[in-house]
Amino acid sequence: MPTFPLMLSLLLLFLLSTEAAFGVGLGLGLGIGGGTTGGGGGGVWVGGGVNPSNSPPQQQEAPPQSQQQPPSPPSPSLSKSYTALQAWKSAITEDPNGVLTTWVGPNVCNYKGVFCSNGDNYNGDYSYNSPVFSSVSAIDLNHANLKGILVKELTLLTELSLLHLNSNRFSGTIPQNFKDFLYLTELDLSNNQFSGTFPNPTLYMPSLMYLDIRFNNFYGAIPDDLFTKQLDAIFINNNQFDGQLPQNLGNSPASVINLSNNKFSGGIPASLGFVNSAIKEILFLNNQLSGCIPENLGLFSDITVLDLSFNSLMGHLPDSLSCLEDIQVLNLAHNKLSGELPDLVCSLKNLLNLSIEYNFFSGYSQKCTNLFMRSIGFDISLNCIPGKGMQRPPPECYGIPGTDSDSCFRIPSGKPLVCGSLLDLILGNIPLSP
Repeated sequence: MPTFPLMLSLLLLFLLSTEAAFGVGLGLGLGIGGGTTGGGGGGVWVGGGVNPSNSPPQQQEAPPQSQQQPPSPPSPSLSKSYTALQAWKSAITEDPNGVLTTWVGPNVCNYKGVFCSNGDNYNGDYSYNSPVFSSVSAIDLNHANLKGILVKELTLLTELSLLHLNSNRFSGTIPQNFKDFLYLTELDLSNNQFSGTFPNPTLYMPSLMYLDIRFNNFYGAIPDDLFTKQLDAIFINNNQFDGQLPQNLGNSPASVINLSNNKFSGGIPASLGFVNSAIKEILFLNNQLSGCIPENLGLFSDITVLDLSFNSLMGHLPDSLSCLEDIQVLNLAHNKLSGELPDLVCSLKNLLNLSIEYNFFSGYSQKCTNLFMRSIGFDISLNCIPGKGMQRPPPECYGIPGTDSDSCFRIPSGKPLVCGSLLDLILGNIPLSP
């Protein structure tokens, strides 16, 4: 039939012109041969364009990585964390070690120094998409050498329990809203350039147990509330704090207190002996403390390290020091203490180091001589001990500081009270001798 090839061609043109009406991937194969033997031919794919290889159409290529949208944080808490950390990053002006180069995008759990967790559901999976990552729980940027300030937006990290920033160059003051850190247990801001008065927001952090603000430029008096707060460690040394120490110092539940290298003046609070203190180590060295060592110091104490060196303490050593049964380091050097070093001190069984150099002691007992044979550090230089080398010139020993003051000059009894007797006397179990 002569009209059949023409009709077939018209049908083909019609189909090609209406290919949009077919679904993607719909194919129609037509073969058009020449001559009576057929052969030859081509395939036409309707809706997928022309594909001479008879294969399915290729999918559209994905946009370049730079054009893709970044993933959203997996929780609202991490979204707030992103806001907080980016605000802080903007306030950091120097980052010589490139620590903050990883602080890009909402994936805050991959930021260097930032740690995420969900303690209730933690299963050991540290991948960002893990469902256990619901919040930022810790920041540890120790020794990062960052320069900048702290920003108030950091309190958006509502689940933060640890903030360690020691050995950087942060300056300024501590934002007042840091008191809103409800779960912060450890705060280490040591070895920076912070300034201002004592950072009071730390007193209102209900979970704080470890406070370290040493080696900064804080100044002024320290508040009484510091020693009623439930802290286990207090490091405020190497600042510019001054004034008298709060009288409730001995009430602190802390096991370690370091007050050294400040400008504290006045006497040592008597509360260190009158309460059953939890303090194990306490350091007063290199301040401007004066007066006597409290008569009751050590009565109810388990102190292992007591450093009173480099002050202006004077008078004789109290018998109550014999109660320091656990003491290992007793440093009394560089004061104005006088009298004879008693057996009660030299007999302390756990003593590893006893430093009394640069005082006005006039002698020591036979038991103190035994310290040399026990390989215990025992430095007696620059005192007023006759017949011993490396002592003060005699003129310096004529006017012993404190001997003209009733408050610090005490003549020891012929038979010093040992610890047990002192406790009975304090508690009223034995009468005072006439």
